Amino acid sequence: MPEQQTLSPERRKARGQYARAVQDARQRPDDPAALEAAVLGRRNYYATALADYIRETVAKAPDMTAEQLDRLAVLLRGPDAA
Repeated sequence: MPEQQTLSPERRKARGQYARAVQDARQRPDDPAALEAAVLGRRNYYATALADYIRETVAKAPDMTAEQLDRLAVLLRGPDAA
């Protein structure tokens, strides 16, 4: 059986906001603002989940050089970010 994952308070909050936004969008399918709120809620939830994963992974990893950290930052920001 898979290990039970404990959600961080930030992720739990984002999940609740996402669920409420989706419920609202289902109740008001013709409202563009409700749909946009659901899309934003989804984006925020996944960003929070990714941040939790990165935080946990970095905590387990050995210290990295500045060059290694820069390469990882490019993955998050994209190659065109200034």
